[in-house]
Amino acid sequence: MKQMQCPLNGWRNIQEFAHGGEVVDEPDPNRCTDAEWAEYIFMEDNKAGLVKEWWCHVATAYWFIAERDTVKDEIVRTYDPSELFKERRDYTRPEALEGKS
Repeated sequence: MKQMQCPLNGWRNIQEFAHGGEVVDEPDPNRCTDAEWAEYIFMEDNKAGLVKEWWCHVATAYWFIAERDTVKDEIVRTYDPSELFKERRDYTRPEALEGKS
């Protein structure tokens, strides 16, 4: 049985997880073009070798990052997203804030 170590819940059966795509730099949603945003949302590099991916432990809805070797199909390490992302991102459009004080 293949297992993955969840940073929150420990070793679990791989069937308890859902893949969420590659971890990539997000463009500024208020400044990028529709084409740039669509590429960010829908396109993946799908490269051979070490990749960083979003994974979710479905039973607890806990999202984390896994570094996985796609050639060997081995999970190298898993960790909480706070190791990469130090601040929360505000997705409020600037025009939505106008006139609010």
